[in-house]
Amino acid sequence: MSSESLYLGVDPGRDKTGAALVAGDGTLVRQAVLPTIRFLEHLRDFLGSDVPAGCILGDGTTSQAMKGQLEEAFPRLPLYQVDEYGSTQEAKKLYWQLYPPRGWKRLLPVSLLDVPSAVDGLAAVVLVQRYLRDKSVK
Repeated sequence: MSSESLYLGVDPGRDKTGAALVAGDGTLVRQAVLPTIRFLEHLRDFLGSDVPAGCILGDGTTSQAMKGQLEEAFPRLPLYQVDEYGSTQEAKKLYWQLYPPRGWKRLLPVSLLDVPSAVDGLAAVVLVQRYLRDKSVK
């Protein structure tokens, strides 16, 4: 996949930060929940040899500190901030789209089901998809 069509999504948090690599058409390439402590080290491992065309950063918790770290570590990478209001709820919906309930759980509305894992990585996907859809940057 061409690195020109990849975007890095970052959903910053106090203890854990969601990271996602998303294609220019909004397709999820990979996502992870990384520790906020030493985030940049974990991020380099997450990215591997992929070089994104831009970074989409949520504007919520610890975003200003994260923005400074990202700008220092990747000075040539365009950085865009997007409104992350409601992104966790959207990430939960995305989780059930990617991993539909199985067995008896498929008989229940997904609104009644708990997501079995942290969705911070999927929230980062949502942020990139919002950017690609709306180009709503700050």
